[in-house]
Amino acid sequence: MALLRFEDGSTTNNLEEIKNELAPMGVTLNKWRIDNEEALGLLEKESLEDSEKETLLGYLDHYFEALKKESGYKSRDLIVLSPKIPNLDELLKKFQPAHTHADDEVRFIIDGEGVFGFTRPDNSQVELLVEAEDYINVPKNTEHWFYLTDKKRIKAIRYFSGTDGWTPEYTGSEIKIKS
Repeated sequence: MALLRFEDGSTTNNLEEIKNELAPMGVTLNKWRIDNEEALGLLEKESLEDSEKETLLGYLDHYFEALKKESGYKSRDLIVLSPKIPNLDELLKKFQPAHTHADDEVRFIIDGEGVFGFTRPDNSQVELLVEAEDYINVPKNTEHWFYLTDKKRIKAIRYFSGTDGWTPEYTGSEIKIKS
């Protein structure tokens, strides 16, 4: 279940409250169920072979089909991160500073957890813990940052409208909220 943390340390896990707090930034958060037994079985594995990733994506492609119709997304992939990934910390460093993208950042978290941080219109900051079954869409040009929790494990389907726009454009903004 998603958890939103404010600068003063207060939190909420009420989905409607979180949606209302994220709305001024255009960020969308939804809960998408995973109820396919075969998919759940694959999610228990720490790492997945490429063929297993494609099988898992196939089990969850009804969400992709809806996104293609609604928003024109053209492709998707599955990223699997765990402590077994060589140089994981180094790989993640490029997403930890405040940045934007020229395209939407769309993720369906299917296992594990991570944190998206945002600077709100009033310049206050919030951090959103996302976990399994959380779908998030961060609109293009929205300042944000991302890091994994101490578990250092996440499986996320990434949805793309094109091939450009994924290079982080660093803003230089200070991240004031501390985890």
